[in-house]
Amino acid sequence: MIYVDADACPVRDETVRVAERHAHPVTFVSNGGIRPSRHPLVTVTVVAEGADAADRWIAERIGPGDVCVTADIPLAARALERGARVLAPNGEPFTPANIGPRLATRDLMADLRAADPFRQGGGRPFAKSDRSRFLQSLDRTLHEAARAHPR
Repeated sequence: MIYVDADACPVRDETVRVAERHAHPVTFVSNGGIRPSRHPLVTVTVVAEGADAADRWIAERIGPGDVCVTADIPLAARALERGARVLAPNGEPFTPANIGPRLATRDLMADLRAADPFRQGGGRPFAKSDRSRFLQSLDRTLHEAARAHPR
């Protein structure tokens, strides 16, 4: 299963394209705001409003052989703990080796923003190259997951 943290995810269509090639089911999880899909491989799950409700829903169900698409670093850590593979929307993998430093950086940046509320900035904009990298990474990740956990 591919679980997508779908609120504000820029690669939903790309996820479905790759899933079609692999005949792999996809579940988009959202607090609302995304349209239902008629695609036979796609399920849209709308969870209750509230902070991290979609993250909790995914973390409770994901496991070995599954793939999670998320930009949320704490969700990525939880999915990795449960044996899943995790990709950011820009195609960068979250791994057991890089999740600790990414959590620490996230926490540090949150502290810096709290200390200086006028601090400007944020991540770089999502680029065409990010979309391309995601397509390649998801395809590779699904191949790896299939080899490690045959259906």
